[in-house]
Amino acid sequence: MTDLPGHGADSELSNEVEGYLLWQARIAEATRRAQAFVRPMEWLTTAQRTEIEQHYIADSLVQARKDLERIAARCLSLRAEYESRYRRLRLRCVGWALAVCACFTTVAALLLIL
Repeated sequence: MTDLPGHGADSELSNEVEGYLLWQARIAEATRRAQAFVRPMEWLTTAQRTEIEQHYIADSLVQARKDLERIAARCLSLRAEYESRYRRLRLRCVGWALAVCACFTTVAALLLIL
């Protein structure tokens, strides 16, 4: 099954690169939001502003990681559920196909006997 499109070393590398780029975009967004958060607080010193920005960024990234982990867990559970449903559907279809074939075979044998 590794010969299927999207299941090779190139796909794994592209997934890692895409993940890296998405995480870097998340960091940039957290940084931008942190700077926007402290901008109206003109009374802060530069050190205080930097510290608040760093805490804001860290909190945003922790929350983003939790969100991604929750989404990944949900994806895995959905995949397992769909695979289970597909397996049952496939068994049902094979059962019906065998029943229909047996029925046609029986009818054909009866017609030959008569």
